[in-house]
Amino acid sequence: MPEQTIPIGELSRRTGCNIETIRYYERIGLLPAPPRRGRYRSYGGVDVARLGFVRRARELGFTLDEVRALLGLAAGGQAACAEVRDLAARHLSDVRARIADLRRMERALTASVRACDAGDDPGCPLIEALYAERSAGAGGG
Repeated sequence: MPEQTIPIGELSRRTGCNIETIRYYERIGLLPAPPRRGRYRSYGGVDVARLGFVRRARELGFTLDEVRALLGLAAGGQAACAEVRDLAARHLSDVRARIADLRRMERALTASVRACDAGDDPGCPLIEALYAERSAGAGGG
């Protein structure tokens, strides 16, 4: 019995992925170009699963290139597990670095908001802090 096909709107509904994003993923090769019934794309269960995989990977912050690599490694079965682990470990390191950056931003913003609340400064402490950070980090250029 042949697999039932679904239109792009149903694929979007089932995966929670925007139709334009689905088309974009097709253009860049993350999703294979589907067969068409007339001028309409026809998708199947494999497409639902693959798009779900892509969405989950993107939600975890993997870049499009990393998602492409993961898709390639997924086809490799158990032998590719070490490569997937290495890619995930690199991604985890990047996530931890971003978290550290966000914590620094949180401290800077908290201090600026407190300075604004104190009202001791005639100017805007946040604007002044932004100018100070820019000047200190600009290196004279």
